[in-house]
Amino acid sequence: MSDPETPVQAEPVRWLLLVHQLPAKPGYPRVKVWRRRQALGAVAVRNAAYVLPAGEQAQADFEWLLKEIGELGGEGMIWEARLVDGLSDEDVQALFNAARAEDYDAVSKEARALAEALATEGAPASPGEARTRLARLRAEVARVAATDFFGANGRETVEGLLSGLEARLQEDEAMAEERQERTAAPAGPDALTGRVWVTRRGVFVDRIASAWLIRRFIDPEARFKFVPAKGYVPEPGELRFDMYEGEFTHEGDRCTFEVLLSRAGLDDPALAAIAEIVHDIDLRDGKFGREEASGIGTLIAGICAATVDDGERLRRGFETFDDLLRYFAKPNRGK
Repeated sequence: MSDPETPVQAEPVRWLLLVHQLPAKPGYPRVKVWRRRQALGAVAVRNAAYVLPAGEQAQADFEWLLKEIGELGGEGMIWEARLVDGLSDEDVQALFNAARAEDYDAVSKEARALAEALATEGAPASPGEARTRLARLRAEVARVAATDFFGANGRETVEGLLSGLEARLQEDEAMAEERQERTAAPAGPDALTGRVWVTRRGVFVDRIASAWLIRRFIDPEARFKFVPAKGYVPEPGELRFDMYEGEFTHEGDRCTFEVLLSRAGLDDPALAAIAEIVHDIDLRDGKFGREEASGIGTLIAGICAATVDDGERLRRGFETFDDLLRYFAKPNRGK
């Protein structure tokens, strides 16, 4: 029987060590293996020596990584070990905790930035965009937590921030529903014609594409007005698009162009293809994976770099979307 005043020695931690080397060139294998190690949560204890707490899952993960290293032209070995001298178990655990605390801190910074954006009147963070960003942050916390083997500091902080964001979004969405019921956007084609369409200054892809859709298919006589993002009070007869509290703006994960297309009842495969491109450029979530998005995004960015005049941006952007419509209007295009 042990003396109650004598501290009980903790069982030594068993570790798995992966030591490997890769060819100096090309650089891609090194980047790929680095990313895999990051995803596993392994930390470096020496140059090219990486460690995980021993266990069936860790062994399987390292074995798959070692196989991948071999396929990339490298070589390596896996050991199960107990630390005897040099670094202690506590030292290695501290390495894991420092790495995970840094990961939690990065997510916390993003969460605070999102909270600040939501608290700013007229902020560009729409409810749909905020929901997407919040979901991404929650997924990142889950990923970090899966490799948080020793309970690093920071998880409670970031979980609290995300819970606060969730509550804020629920409150904002409830208020938005009430406002929408009170000030529903005009319905029917006649209610959308001959209007002044108002949007934020510094138009980019979603506002350019939406203005093009309005002029070409919704309101041929539409006049456009560009105003500051904050503080603008609409005049009678004006319709706002892609603006905070606008009659037509982001809804859920849909950009303004998609919302306009749906609410105007425009069922055209060519326009649907353009909507997918605009979505992928504007929201940058890769939802539709349109291969054209990169090129069109660069083209629109070039137009905006060439002039700060919103009217000129619309004029040149309209030409781009006219050409896209012709392209997708051809048989078997846009699929």
